[in-house]
Amino acid sequence: MVTSLRKSAAAAVLSAALWLMPCGVSAETIFDAMAKAYQNNPDLNAVRAGLRATDEGVPIAKSGYRPRIGATAQGTFTRLGTERLSPFFPATPLIQNDFHTGSASITITQQVFDGFQTLNNVKAAEANVFSSRETLKANEISILLAAAQSYANIARDQRVVSIRKRNLAFLKEQLNAARSRLDVGEGTRTDVSQAEAELAGAQAILVNAVSQLKQSEALYVQIVGDAPRGVKQPAPASKALPKSLDQAVAAGLRDHPTIAAALYNVDAAGYRVKSAEGTMLPGVVVQGALSRNTTDRDGSPDTSNASITARLEVPLYQGGAEYGQIRQAKERMGQQQILVDSARAEVQQTIVSAHAQFEAALATTSANKAQVSAANMALAGVIEERKVGQRTTLDVLDAQQSVLVAEESLVASERNAVVASYSLLAAAARLTVRSQGLKVAEYRPEDHYEAVKDKWFGLRTVDGR
Repeated sequence: MVTSLRKSAAAAVLSAALWLMPCGVSAETIFDAMAKAYQNNPDLNAVRAGLRATDEGVPIAKSGYRPRIGATAQGTFTRLGTERLSPFFPATPLIQNDFHTGSASITITQQVFDGFQTLNNVKAAEANVFSSRETLKANEISILLAAAQSYANIARDQRVVSIRKRNLAFLKEQLNAARSRLDVGEGTRTDVSQAEAELAGAQAILVNAVSQLKQSEALYVQIVGDAPRGVKQPAPASKALPKSLDQAVAAGLRDHPTIAAALYNVDAAGYRVKSAEGTMLPGVVVQGALSRNTTDRDGSPDTSNASITARLEVPLYQGGAEYGQIRQAKERMGQQQILVDSARAEVQQTIVSAHAQFEAALATTSANKAQVSAANMALAGVIEERKVGQRTTLDVLDAQQSVLVAEESLVASERNAVVASYSLLAAAARLTVRSQGLKVAEYRPEDHYEAVKDKWFGLRTVDGR
């Protein structure tokens, strides 16, 4: 009896292991999913386009250093009519005199000094670029985490579908066995009805599992940009994973791009304060003009003029707007300084939460594995006991339900461990293309910035649009 029980239990455990094993010939790993998302995700590409637009703020600010050149041209046609009065010829005809005049001029205006407004505007624009780069890094981390989570969700849902299919097959066997026992007079109609009810319920939960899998696949396509192929159960993250909570917190507070972006925003706000204060300082403008006037009117010569003008502008009072703008800029700088503290607190909270979830998921997974093993042993024992009349069909169905719950709990906890590990990596700012060794070209925002920061002319973007 004991030997038979052990054999049945071993067979049940082996069957469960086979059903839980992922399948797929050309398997796509979780790293492949993250690489595709890094390259294809439309939200991430939109952030990159926004950063390229922010880069253009630097040459726009630098335009304050450069001359402004304007040209004008003008032409005039004039018709003059005169009457010659004479006592001998009272009806004197009108004498007409037509002539043309024209002028052309070119003006060059150069701001020599503007209270350091241009200097501070350029520095503020550069700080905005650096802040936007950090924001892009934060978005990259977020998309990589979303891809990893979506991949883990599909792996979980596929295994749940497999478990529920196996459960359905088991219940069909139990229904057939109950009917066979009823036919030979060893069972009851109640046993058959109970098996039929469990089978109907199993069919319903299988439909729900398939539906959940399809939803997860649709979300995967949205994030990754490609249909999942050969997804298999991933292991929790190990590359660049902090060894302790303190190490994770230290890394996050030091390297997280959200904090870096907030610090650059403080720098930009400080430069805007200085720029606003510059409106109260004197300004010096030099202007050169060259003009040419022509005419075909008799007795009127053509003329040319050239001039250079230096103008000192001293603002005395501008209605109080300048004072309000300075106070406003200072308050906004204070707001950005507060947001730095908020960013640090949020990063620390996220790290602590992710670390706690990771530890809990690992502990839960270990417990669930023991539960699955025990539940399968119990199921095998109940089946053997029913054969000798010590258990009923209902006992077998209850034991099978315990196995189903244990196996699905194990799948869920393994998925949670994977997601929590990558969440911890993301919170510590270590979920990057480089740290994970993703097989994708890393986007370099510096290339576009270097191409446009000193541009004087040109309508086309770097990519030719």
